[in-house]
Amino acid sequence: MKTPTLSDVARAAGVSYATADRVVNARGGVAQKSVEKVQKAVAALGYVRNVAAANLSTQRVYRFAFVIPTESNSFFRHIHALLAQRDLAGRDLRQTIDIVGVEAFEAAALEGALKNLAGAGYDGVAVVGIESPGVAAQLAALQGQGAAVFSFISDLNASERMGYVGIDNTMAGRTAARMVGMAHNGGAGAVQPIVGSLSLRDHQERLAGFRAVLEADFPQIALRAEIIGRDRNDIVEDRLEQALRAAPDISAVYNIGGGSSGIARLFARRPTRPFCVVHDLMPHTRTALKDGLVDVVIDQRPEDEIDRAIELMRAAANRLPLASCLPITLAIYVRDNLPPEASQSFTDIRSLTE
Repeated sequence: MKTPTLSDVARAAGVSYATADRVVNARGGVAQKSVEKVQKAVAALGYVRNVAAANLSTQRVYRFAFVIPTESNSFFRHIHALLAQRDLAGRDLRQTIDIVGVEAFEAAALEGALKNLAGAGYDGVAVVGIESPGVAAQLAALQGQGAAVFSFISDLNASERMGYVGIDNTMAGRTAARMVGMAHNGGAGAVQPIVGSLSLRDHQERLAGFRAVLEADFPQIALRAEIIGRDRNDIVEDRLEQALRAAPDISAVYNIGGGSSGIARLFARRPTRPFCVVHDLMPHTRTALKDGLVDVVIDQRPEDEIDRAIELMRAAANRLPLASCLPITLAIYVRDNLPPEASQSFTDIRSLTE
């Protein structure tokens, strides 16, 4: 049995080839009655649209935007550099990636950046989410214009995006708590959590997961009020030093966001230090592990997050079924299982300082 063609669809629907083509490729300008005829013919014949041929015939170039915090810390410097690499590599795949930097933790800045994307004809937008009514309204406007919106690294409400690309942040927090509990070996202690900002869902979820495991399985370990470090090394270093001076019984530190270089600097000048869990395997956290200044790094594998986001936006732009939006599997590193260090590249050089 031969594969049905667009000509077969047009014949079965009783419309011209041009009309069938406009309906199948969503080009508009077709009466609703004809649209319904073509859709019925597509279903009856089992016609599958040839995306590659359609794109070739229209010389289509996919336009994607990543709306992410500016390069204010090593993690997002790394993300910016990876996206720039993907943009160059994607030219042969007829796709471009615009990187839109916004001030971290500022809902108004994110709202303004999203508003500026309106009418630009983006096929897909990936955004590090901050929950606010203004952000939600701008995301809805982009989706109304046909852009496929995905939350990236930090999730949004399900109604505001087609899917989420990132790790399960509650699981990450639970994992960190398990590491802390095991390190205490049944003994009592106190943990100092550090967050960038609780305006980000990923930081909220990590802290909630961390708290849940401590309360359920390690009630002898107290959880102190979180330090707000805004992912800045100087703020994290200063406020953690104050906390340790005020409460010498702190036996563990969990850094939920950025600013880990500040922790390493502080611990390097102390004779002893608490057990420490941080996020994201960067050159500075790798060095801190090797030097014994932190104990565990939980990594979200940003290369995989970016590639998954591009794959999903491309599929959504082609109106194809979306691949699974299951969370990215996180990686857990101690000084003994560090992966081989990649040869130094532009990305690594930019990430050496946070």
